[in-house]
Amino acid sequence: MSVVASAESQELVTSPITSARLKRNALRNVKERIIELMLFLAAFLSVFTTVAIVYILVKESVVFFEQVPVWDFLFDTQWTPLFDDAHFGIMVLLSGTITSSVVALLVAIPLGTIIAIYLSEFAPHKVREVSKPFLELLGGVPTIVYGYFALVFVTPILQAIYPDLPGFNLLSAGLVMGVMIIPYVSSLSEDAMRAVPMTLREGSYAMGATRLQTAIKVVMPAATSGIASAYILGVSRAVGETMILAVAAGMQPNLTFNPLEPAATITAYIVQVALGDLPHGSIGYQTIFVAGLSLLLVTLVFNLIGYFLRKKFREVY
Repeated sequence: MSVVASAESQELVTSPITSARLKRNALRNVKERIIELMLFLAAFLSVFTTVAIVYILVKESVVFFEQVPVWDFLFDTQWTPLFDDAHFGIMVLLSGTITSSVVALLVAIPLGTIIAIYLSEFAPHKVREVSKPFLELLGGVPTIVYGYFALVFVTPILQAIYPDLPGFNLLSAGLVMGVMIIPYVSSLSEDAMRAVPMTLREGSYAMGATRLQTAIKVVMPAATSGIASAYILGVSRAVGETMILAVAAGMQPNLTFNPLEPAATITAYIVQVALGDLPHGSIGYQTIFVAGLSLLLVTLVFNLIGYFLRKKFREVY
């Protein structure tokens, strides 16, 4: 009897403690469920937004292609959708987009990579902590400011070198756009290099390599995956740029790959049409959606290339 009584008394003593513990566990489970739901909603929102954008572009583009043959859209050498004699050759806009992007990347990739190597491997701590925020400030300048900088500052300098250079051209717009992209390339590349284990550097130094040799032959190959991601981000940023090209490139639909000439890009054309008074549902209005779909496909191609490059180099290193 005494044993039974002691057991019952112990149960009475531990019962409130167990109950409180169960309540805390239940409350914690509820909080975890709420957090999981919030994370799911955040992820779902991003996926839903992407799917909605693709759906709208495809839906409106189907209406466009009901009136314009795909062959003419892909291979026509003129882009005059707002004229009476309408032509819808997307290659005209793609030529301007590709040319300006190539000029920008020829500036951003070499300079961004050099800056990343210096900040990661050579710069003292104080210099890196001061210079990196100033460098990243370039990414926060409004693009319309870059556009007017290209038009009123860079273009006159280029005209002093090339007297026949027109006031609107792809070269000045591409150069300034490359300066704008430098922070994206340098920051991500520098982060990728600093993530390389110090043991690789120490092993290289132990074999007699200099700091430059270590940076180029050891650190950069080990960080190739992150550097490739920085390059692809730079490409996507260049392809999607709008205001610099709208201000400094001229928005003239010319089929040219010469950066010394004015030309229109896909994004600049979308801005031009969006600011007009075209009636909803007209063929001119539909062109902004098919142009947007073309831009989306170009960006998707570059992102897929970046994905396979990252996957390949991760397997190698």
